[in-house]
Amino acid sequence: MGFKLFLLLEKILMILPKSFRKGFFSMLATIAYYASSRYRNIAYKNLDFVFGSNMSDDEKKEITKYSFKNLLFNFLHLIEIKHMSKEDLAKKVTIQNIQAVQKAHKDGRAVIYVTPHYSAWELGGASIGAFIEPITAVYKSMKNKQYEEWLLDSRAHFSNKSLEKRNVLKPLIKLIKNGEGCGIVIDTSLNKREGLEVDFLGKKIRQTATPAFLARKYNAAIIPITIRTDDEENYTLMLFDEIPVEKTDDEQADLQKATQLQADWLNKLVLDEPKFWFWVHRRFKSEYPEIYKK
Repeated sequence: MGFKLFLLLEKILMILPKSFRKGFFSMLATIAYYASSRYRNIAYKNLDFVFGSNMSDDEKKEITKYSFKNLLFNFLHLIEIKHMSKEDLAKKVTIQNIQAVQKAHKDGRAVIYVTPHYSAWELGGASIGAFIEPITAVYKSMKNKQYEEWLLDSRAHFSNKSLEKRNVLKPLIKLIKNGEGCGIVIDTSLNKREGLEVDFLGKKIRQTATPAFLARKYNAAIIPITIRTDDEENYTLMLFDEIPVEKTDDEQADLQKATQLQADWLNKLVLDEPKFWFWVHRRFKSEYPEIYKK
């Protein structure tokens, strides 16, 4: 019953003007900020942990509020993407440095797009599929299967596919061997048995080594990609130059170096414009669980 009401709300929202939808979700974000002390506190604790006294309380409050707004706008984008044409999307999104991908393809190499939860990530994923190449993105399964199906259907609107993260390595290898693109999120929390230890935002954390492993073994190109906006109407899809992966006699050192380079890229991205990163996430829970205790 609840999901049917949600689908009804979706239909009503898409009948109403875009300005109303944007205002409605902005209002929901404000309500969520004040109503959800749990997630509000997670953001504050993350910001305190990373910036401490180097960032004022007012700045931390502003960034935390924006994290809620950004999350709700990503949800709005999921609704709108299902009703967009490529022409509609092209009016919203400009692509920067597509030459990085074109060079990899010219060399006959598959591309591994590494990306974080940053700004309008749902719009970014759709834009890759619409204007660069269809990709298969790794995702974590959800408890609510009806909503998961709805979400994956939206992500598939511009020919992208999704791959659940459990036992994901073999399917990814097959994709890369076939020259197909894949997307891997690199800013999620991992337990101590996963990933490699890297320096990130002045902390020691675990980050997935899967992109480095696949790129090294199958000669794929790691291309960092994200999206940003100045006005939440017009967006820039930013592709960065390939992150090199060496292939020496020391495989572990090669993987460590390439994974750290990805962390360095994300580190600069977050420090340059911290408001766009999704701070309402317990990114440091595996290595520093004490910061989230009451």
